[in-house]
Amino acid sequence: MASSKGVATSPAAARASDMEKMSIEQLKAVKEQTDLEFNLLQDSLNNIKTATGRLEAAATSLNDLSHRPQGKKMLVPLTASLYVPGTLDDADRVLVDIGTGYFVEKTMNEGKDYCERKINLLKSNFDQLIELATKKKTVADEAGAILQAKLRQLAPTT
Repeated sequence: MASSKGVATSPAAARASDMEKMSIEQLKAVKEQTDLEFNLLQDSLNNIKTATGRLEAAATSLNDLSHRPQGKKMLVPLTASLYVPGTLDDADRVLVDIGTGYFVEKTMNEGKDYCERKINLLKSNFDQLIELATKKKTVADEAGAILQAKLRQLAPTT
């Protein structure tokens, strides 16, 4: 927002002045809502961290696999804790899990590229969510501070 004299007012200052005009019930609702949104964003950030870690592990595994000779005996993971013996048949062709139980056969380089693109996308989304979570936390803190101030004003002085 800009005034007629060209002095800009920050959105945070405008938001704080708007919150000061709210009733206690409205402030409680704003604080609860922004806290809820912040917690959901935190969950999303944790999910992105987990997914990024898995993709980084997959990229490392692809890199290690590309250096193994054909016919090499190895343990193949079926789950995180269950492995079965197997033999490396063709290190240049891999199956890539693209989500919801779908796999696509790709070359080793295409598989590595897929992992890198997904990692970069997740890191970009992570950065955007960090900004949004920071803003939500700021709004929740402002609402909480204003709410506390209003409650102190209403409290009887002894």
